[in-house]
Amino acid sequence: MAGELQGQVAVVTGGAGGIGKATVELFAREGARIVIADINDNAGQALADRLGGAARYQHTDVSDREQIDALIDRAVADFGGVDIMFNNAGIACAAFPHFLDDTLEDFQRVIAVNLFGPMAGTQAAARRMRAQGAGGVILNNASIAGLRAGQAMMTYRASKAALIHFSKSVAIDLAQYGIRVNCLVPGHIRTPLSAFEAKGAPAETAQRLEQAIDTVYLSNQPLKRRGLPEDVAEAALFLAGNRARQITGIALPIEAGVTAGDPVNHLQDILAARLRVLGPSG
Repeated sequence: MAGELQGQVAVVTGGAGGIGKATVELFAREGARIVIADINDNAGQALADRLGGAARYQHTDVSDREQIDALIDRAVADFGGVDIMFNNAGIACAAFPHFLDDTLEDFQRVIAVNLFGPMAGTQAAARRMRAQGAGGVILNNASIAGLRAGQAMMTYRASKAALIHFSKSVAIDLAQYGIRVNCLVPGHIRTPLSAFEAKGAPAETAQRLEQAIDTVYLSNQPLKRRGLPEDVAEAALFLAGNRARQITGIALPIEAGVTAGDPVNHLQDILAARLRVLGPSG
């Protein structure tokens, strides 16, 4: 649907790269005016310049409430209001393989960006939406790590699980103002956050590493395709637009079926093991 967001004003945090950038570009193509928030000033300003008059860039550390408030004020000052708030900015925690080895030194920072940031962003945007009196849309970007338990990176998992629960809870509270709140739950999307790249490695080495990591990521996906930022952006567009006017309080997985169940045929593996041990007549 061309022009699906025509006349809408959107704010996208973490908008200079990855999922945020893909969403900014898609929202702009669909007619929205956008304030791009990020801490990567060069990338953020370059993206805004490329999009022209439909975009602004605002340096924003989402862990700082004053900067969040200034971000919403910028959208109001430049574009007249806020209709869509996409709390997308997020960071990973240190990748300790085992919890007992984790120093938890980055706990406060991860929680501040991944949980407090979206909470403050939701509140600041919703206050403006309430004042406007025309409803609005808030999207929070979580992770499959917030839905599925797993080993390692406990701080990241905890922050995203909390974000999902917050999103569902605040959707109930804000419905009285016609504000819809939904949560995106990306799986193994190909972004810098999920790359575990070897910085400075030769191109051939980097490619081999990427292929090895892909194998791991795809092992528990029924659909054997790595997701792209554009896949999440399309889901964000759907939830932001009028087609989803009856949808609030959901956590939408975008993860090739991982949460549906384990694609490994355990029965087949068990029968094969039995055959190896007992033989064909066992």
